[in-house]
Parts: sequence; structure tokens; C-alpha cells
Amino acid sequence: MSNGWVLPDEVLRDAPAYTPRPAELADLELLLTGAYAPLAGFMTRADLASLHRRGRLADGTPWPVPVTLQVPAALAAGLDPRHPDRRTLVLSDGEGAPVAALEVLDVWTAREGVAGVGGPVRRLGDGGHGPFQRLRRTPEEVRALLPPGRVLGVIADRPLHRPQLAQIAHAARTLGAHLLVMIPVGDDGHGGLPSEALVRAVFAARDRMPPATLVAVPLPRRRDEISDALLRARISAAYGVTHLLSTGESFSGPGLRVLVPRELAYDNRDGQWRWRDDIPPRNRRLALSQAEIDDLLDRGFPLPEWHTPPAVAKELSRARPPRRHRGLVVFLTGLSGSGKSTIARGLADLLREQGERTVTLLDGDVVRRELSAGLGFSKADRDANVRRIGWVAAEIARHRGVGVCCPIAPYAQARATAREMALAAGAGFVLVHVATPLEVCEQRDRKGLYARARAGLLTGMTGIDDPYEEPTDADLVVDTTHLSVEEAVQAVMHLLTETGWVEPRLQST
Repeated sequence: MSNGWVLPDEVLRDAPAYTPRPAELADLELLLTGAYAPLAGFMTRADLASLHRRGRLADGTPWPVPVTLQVPAALAAGLDPRHPDRRTLVLSDGEGAPVAALEVLDVWTAREGVAGVGGPVRRLGDGGHGPFQRLRRTPEEVRALLPPGRVLGVIADRPLHRPQLAQIAHAARTLGAHLLVMIPVGDDGHGGLPSEALVRAVFAARDRMPPATLVAVPLPRRRDEISDALLRARISAAYGVTHLLSTGESFSGPGLRVLVPRELAYDNRDGQWRWRDDIPPRNRRLALSQAEIDDLLDRGFPLPEWHTPPAVAKELSRARPPRRHRGLVVFLTGLSGSGKSTIARGLADLLREQGERTVTLLDGDVVRRELSAGLGFSKADRDANVRRIGWVAAEIARHRGVGVCCPIAPYAQARATAREMALAAGAGFVLVHVATPLEVCEQRDRKGLYARARAGLLTGMTGIDDPYEEPTDADLVVDTTHLSVEEAVQAVMHLLTETGWVEPRLQST
């Protein structure tokens, strides 16, 4: 990769800009801070081919996993490594602020509509913004803070409860090591918590730790545990870690030892955490699983003090309040004429009557007129419409309101994206499939759309000449063929009540 790369202001001003995906932005920050050294940028085809063949970059440097950037093919078409005025790409964060400049050394087709781009990066601007920036130190800065000797690294991608704290204290004491706690941060959150909530929860346990340094690190997730472990070991070593404490399958990097702890259990006899095999079964309590912790929080029950320090429990209850106090997206999907809009209106009215949260109805026709004006009915436009609805609903739910959505949403991937956005906002997502058969929808045909489609006057009609991918992950399926509107609304309300999203109410007579 090239050195001494100088970018005149006019080149930066005229260069195209692109916002990478969250995982690519995490890779970018690690490249810019030196955590990926000696890797200086996104990999080229030569790097990727060499990595695949022999686990090394093209220059012979050992490296564990691909670090790549993909951009739309239309954008890549304007990039040319052979022309100095066409080989710069400005990379922006999620809000459009320039973060780095990429010197394009290689461009190739990754798949249809997507191109790979490789080359070195250099930082633009002041290094970013957002919560807890003071904790996002470079590896060089962190190494300067660490005392000499052994350093025990812990990647706190979950809140630290008493079992984990006992493991950490035992390992640090045994090694005589200083503790470095690395908290993963990023737009997608970790362990079901937003990044800032995870940071607060880990800091809440600081008084239970041995002497420690805490830093925030943008750790991207790979698709498999092996790649994750290899990359985490590499990054940990860059931050000065000599011993890494792991709770899963891990592989050490150069000069790094990975410790896999034994299982602890709570001893009822004296309230201490000990190795499980050292406690008789009748006096033994095992650590709560993540599912058990989530269930207690969802129902508004306190986490037991024997398992979770009160300060940590307080942060978790703030970040994950009971379901009845959390934001929610109710997403109804079905064919035109299935009854989803009528059910959605009835549900929104009933939720407003209860007055527990603000309620916003995102009706498909209204959204098409106001939010998605100009979009057609191609697959791309339909997906864009559902994505916009999902984004607005997630923002409503982020602030603990209820977004009730009722687009046709014929494609499974678009519905999955809407679910992901709601969950990333810390909200709930309930998918209701209004599975009224096509023939019943055609008989209703209030707008005359099916008749026009059958006559060849309308194309792209879902259920006629455009597919509807029936949900396989619906939380509730209703068929309005023989159900009244009130019965269908009550079916949805029953689900919300049974799953804790709505408090049960006595029905007035």
C-alpha cells in the first residue's frame, strides 16, 4: 500500500462520499486507530487471495480474517485507481460526517450490484463523536496507561454479574496482572443492549473489580465464532493484553495466552462463588442464563442480589424496563383487502383508550402519500417503502411509544429489516399476519384493484402478478374471513397482554 499520500482540498471536495455499513465502520475505526496494524486499509483482491491461500496478506504479514469494504456498483463505476482525480473515496459516518479518505488501489465486482474496493485509509476530521468518546482511546494511548507486567484482558460484551466478576478477580489474582476491560461499542449494540447502556452497566460493576483500566472498542462481529475469536485476540494484543479471559472457544494470537475459566456456582452455605465441583449439589445455585435474566427484566421482577450487584441491576432495569413500559412496534402484514388496516385502526384506538403510551398509526395508504411519495411498486420501491415505515416506527418505539404499521409488506427480507430496526432501538416487535385468503380479498375489492389487475389494466398487483411471501415468523396469524373486526382486534390485544407488552385491563360493560 502507498505511503506519503497527500490529498489537496479540491480532490476531497470533489470526491464521492459513501457511508459504510456498521461493521465496516467499526473496521474503519480500528484501521484508523492502529488496532489493525500493520494493516493500513481495506484489503485488495491480492490480499484476499493470499489470505485465502496461506493466511497471510499479499506482503506476507500473518492475518486472521478478511477486512473488506463493499460499495454500490454504480458508485464504484466512477472510481479508477489509474487516475489521481478518480481514486479517492470519502467515507462518512451514519450521520454523513466525513470520517476518512480511502485511496482506491483496487476495484472489483463482488456480486450483482455490489463492488469491492481496497486501499489505504487516512483520518479526516477530529475523530468522531457520540457517547463515551473519552473511552475510545487508541491502542497506543491505552498501552501508555498500563503498568508494566502482565495484563489480563476481558471483552465485556455482556453486563458483568457476580459469576463473571468472581472469575475475573480469580484470574487477575492468580496471574498478578493488571485488568484491562474492553467494552464493545457500535451502532448495533451488544447483548441486547445499546452500546451506551452496556458501558454504563459495566462501569456499575467497577467497584467489584480489581484495579482496572476500562476502554471502549468498536469490535465488529464476524459470522462465525472462530473468526470472532481470532480477530478479538489480535485486537486485544494490540491494546497490550498478554492474557485474554474467554468464556467461549478462542484462539490465541501472537504472544497472547487465552484462559478458559472453569464454571462457578453460588454456595448457599456462606454466600460465596466457588468452582461448581467443590459445592455439594444440594447447596449449589448455578448462574442465571441470559434468557432467565431477560425474562425477569421483561416481567419487571428484580434480579436476585446473590447473582447481580444492585448497581448493575439498576442499570439493566433502566436499559431494559418491563415490557409494559417499553416501546413497541406492531407490524400487520397481508394482502390488500385482508383487513389489516381496519384491525390496525381498531388496535390503535384501543391502545389510546388505555393511555399507557403514545400511539402512532402508520397506515399503508397514508404513508404512501406522505412519507413515500414518488415511490412506485417495483421490488426495490416496495422494500424502500417498508424500510421507511420500519425506521419511523422504530424511532417512535425508541422513545417508548407504540407504532402500529399495516403495509402489505410482501417480502420477507423487508419485514425482517423492520424487525431488526425495532430491536436495535431497544423496542419490541410483534408481527401479525392477516392471512385472509386471496379469493376473499378479491370479493371485497373495495378499491377495485383486483378487478383491474385481472383485466390487465394494472400490473404489479400483490397476489396476482407479484408474489406475497407468507411470513414463517409471525407472532400471530388471523384470518378475517369469519372474524369480526372486534374479534380480530381482541386477538391481537390478547397476544400483547399475554406477552406482557400491555397491562391487562378490566373490560367495561
